[in-house]
Amino acid sequence: MPPRLPVLTATTRRLLQPSTSSIPSPVSSFLLPQIHQQHRERQQQLQQQQQRHATILGKLSDNPSAYNKRIRRGRGPASGKGKTAGRGHKGQKQHGKVPAGFTGGQTPEWVVHGKRGFENVFSLDISPVNLDRIQEWIDQGRIDPTRPITVKELAESRCIHGVKDGVKLLARGATKTNSSKAEVVGSVLKQPIHIIVSRASAAAIAAVEAAGGSVTTRYYTRASIRRILRRETHPFVSLAWTEKSGSEAINRFLGVSSSSSSSGGGGDGNGEAGENKGVDEARIMREQGYTYRLPDPTNRKDIEYYRDPAHRGYLSHLVRPEEGPSLFFLPPAHRKSSAGQRKEKELAPNRLW
Repeated sequence: MPPRLPVLTATTRRLLQPSTSSIPSPVSSFLLPQIHQQHRERQQQLQQQQQRHATILGKLSDNPSAYNKRIRRGRGPASGKGKTAGRGHKGQKQHGKVPAGFTGGQTPEWVVHGKRGFENVFSLDISPVNLDRIQEWIDQGRIDPTRPITVKELAESRCIHGVKDGVKLLARGATKTNSSKAEVVGSVLKQPIHIIVSRASAAAIAAVEAAGGSVTTRYYTRASIRRILRRETHPFVSLAWTEKSGSEAINRFLGVSSSSSSSGGGGDGNGEAGENKGVDEARIMREQGYTYRLPDPTNRKDIEYYRDPAHRGYLSHLVRPEEGPSLFFLPPAHRKSSAGQRKEKELAPNRLW
């Protein structure tokens, strides 16, 4: 049988009850509630502290990057990498190093099947954007077609994602076709647009210009694109494009006549085009608070690409009428005849003797 509990007597009950004899009777009427309240708060604090310490001790752990678990090989079977240390039993792979692609001394795979594929170190990671997607963004009101469409507008409107080396304009949706009948209905562009990208296909250029717009290809680098998205660089105004002929090219791009004195006409709204004196890069940077200038190409391949009028390059205004975009082949008017060169060589003094 379970043990019986002792019966509480009147004396025991009196001893267990809290005694208030220590508190003077005149003061107890207004101090006793505060003392009981302080006692209860102290008990609650102690309970919370005890519970808090218990939860901390149960959840103690390092930061995710504070401890890197290293595989310790050859430290006994409990580690899972003991004895043979993960190398297996016997064989060449356990005792020594095996070259990559070694198949035991027989004819190598690259000899039997040949070497296929390569990695082009000169390739660029260019983000594609199609005309139908741009028109869809315009219909949704996410892109303003009355202003120049640049890398900044395409990235901020989420029309393209993760721009790295540039943007290329492609012609998907350049012409709408009737699905029931194999016939061309019309162009997907409903209004003219003025767009500046890194590159553009010939079909996309033809479609944009057929709608009354213009396409200009401009040289960008990864650093310049990052600065454009951080609003530290102007999207297209640069020193090479703000000379006298360059200003005319910008005015044509923005749809403004060079003789106009107003700064409207589809421009950036900041007085960048439409002035008689042309576009001043330093003034634009000073007024709009830009810090960095846009770079210009230094590689011959890039210079020739953006000098080509067929690519609508922004440096095409530097090409003379009889000259081509190539930097190697000079036009006939600027070449020296072979007879003249021979005559100069014959008349030149022999400095070796």
